[in-house]
Amino acid sequence: MTEIDPRVHAALDGELDPATLPPELHAEVRAVADIGAALAAGTPPASVEDRVLAALRRPAHTPVRRVLQWLTDPRSVTVSLRPVYTLAAAAALAGVLLVAPGDTGPALGAEEGIAQFVGRFPGARSVEVVGSFNDWRAGVTPLADDDHDGIWNANVILPAGQHEYMFVVDGERWVVDPLAGRYVADGFGRENALLIVRPVK
Repeated sequence: MTEIDPRVHAALDGELDPATLPPELHAEVRAVADIGAALAAGTPPASVEDRVLAALRRPAHTPVRRVLQWLTDPRSVTVSLRPVYTLAAAAALAGVLLVAPGDTGPALGAEEGIAQFVGRFPGARSVEVVGSFNDWRAGVTPLADDDHDGIWNANVILPAGQHEYMFVVDGERWVVDPLAGRYVADGFGRENALLIVRPVK
């Protein structure tokens, strides 16, 4: 039990002016005076015992209330990954990605077909195809030479029908496709290759 300084007693009993007490005792005088006032009013401060008994008297939580409380009460969650489990999880994820069905490619409309452009241009840095299907714009439909063997190719979905085209090599040399088999005059004294795209059945 903490003993009260005799000067605090004297101040509370009116034997000593509280203003004459050292500053560190002023808070103690106020605290003891507040407790005395509460006791005089009949409302004693709740003790630890009172708070514990009040908690014990509360009705028991129903299972639903316990679940709701468990869901709403904040709690910390610690996730600890061990190297073996981490590797197993990574392997499982890789397996799912490998087994998952791959990209089957774009769906073709009833009036569309696939045009395959192939050209042999050894030493070329870039090859693209321009034609009536892309308004003769360069930089829209590039060909690729993945094997670096000089054979450039691309598969392009086009509307069914006839399409004129040419290859553009290294961004500046326009070359007619020698393997096209069909050609049409371009109106400037030259010819464009002609491609006929069949619709899918």
